Amino acid sequence: MAEDTQTPQTPSNIDAPPLDPAFFEVVNKFVQLANRQGGIHGLKRASFAALYGVARYNVHTYIGVEPDVPGSRAGFLDYMTGLYRRMLNEHLDALGAERGVDVGQSELAADYAAIDKRRAEQAAAAQEGKPE
Repeated sequence: MAEDTQTPQTPSNIDAPPLDPAFFEVVNKFVQLANRQGGIHGLKRASFAALYGVARYNVHTYIGVEPDVPGSRAGFLDYMTGLYRRMLNEHLDALGAERGVDVGQSELAADYAAIDKRRAEQAAAAQEGKPE
């Protein structure tokens, strides 16, 4: 199933160094577990349980590594909710395109356009450097 796997190249990270393939092995294992639980408990319940569990784990990690939890709490919440919103947008756009489903206008349309422009500029620059 397509939702069982994740590839390392998403639009938002085009200029970032590639992630370690082991990262995507972990992602895939989480998605496969969620899919199994979805088959047992239903998609909505499994989705909510996964979201709840990941929130708990993220807070566990945050409390374990952050030296100033009270002073950085608001920033942590802003960062994590913004990050999650972006990931939701990326996956909504990608899975919608993959499955041929109209998912509406992406909040990331301007980001995608900037990436396309940068890719075109890089391709043009590479062509200029090649002998004819």
